[in-house]
Amino acid sequence: MDFSLVMLIALVATGLIWAGDHFMLAPRRRTSAQAETGKPDREPLVVEYARAFFPVILLVFVLRSFLVEPFRIPSGSMMPGLLPGDFILVNKYTYGLRLPVVNQKMINVGSPRHGDVMVFRFPGDPSINYIKRVIGLPGDRIVYRDKQLIINDQPMPQTPAGDYSYTESGDHLLFAHRLQEQIDGVNHEILINAGTTGGVLEFTVPEGQYFVMGDNRDRSNDSRYWGTVPEANVVGRAFLIWFSWDMVKGGVAWNRIGNTIH
Repeated sequence: MDFSLVMLIALVATGLIWAGDHFMLAPRRRTSAQAETGKPDREPLVVEYARAFFPVILLVFVLRSFLVEPFRIPSGSMMPGLLPGDFILVNKYTYGLRLPVVNQKMINVGSPRHGDVMVFRFPGDPSINYIKRVIGLPGDRIVYRDKQLIINDQPMPQTPAGDYSYTESGDHLLFAHRLQEQIDGVNHEILINAGTTGGVLEFTVPEGQYFVMGDNRDRSNDSRYWGTVPEANVVGRAFLIWFSWDMVKGGVAWNRIGNTIH
């Protein structure tokens, strides 16, 4: 179940219990108790819990729905910038304020831009959140030829940045070439597997859609395989690593905490 929906249900339930008791049951309970013993009766335990938790749930719900929401990186598709075990913060208002649960935009603050690292609801299953880099905006013509990205007939510069090795599935060691890529002034690193063929992809992004790719280009399930992301599925822009757990060595990766996401 969607966590936002769970939070909304909890918020409504605790609010109704607290409000119902405060305006309806509590006055009767006080009158009855004072008539019998001269002392006000203690409120029921469920009301006490509802009164205590309602403001906390409300604060968390507002923060997660409109300002910042935490997510965990589950895979290596955004390596080398984001690693499995990274916990990130996502700006929820940079692309516009949306109604919780239904994800309907209320106020248009901004839109995704080339190079943004974006969290979105996977079109094939909206209950799953994905994170990829925005490559194509509505109307863009995308060409991916021999692992070179071309947007609207302009090749995106790539500069070699050395070799890279990492483990997958615990003990499966992989090797890749690390490249510095620039998309409309946004500099970031990508990984290319020299052992795979590049192929050719040509695609024009429909209106109201976004074309996304993982930075680990040959190990990413993205728009090249399942299509574009509808605007309604956009969640927000990733901007900070607030915690990181080293999945290989075990323990906290202190050097990654506080890193901004480019």
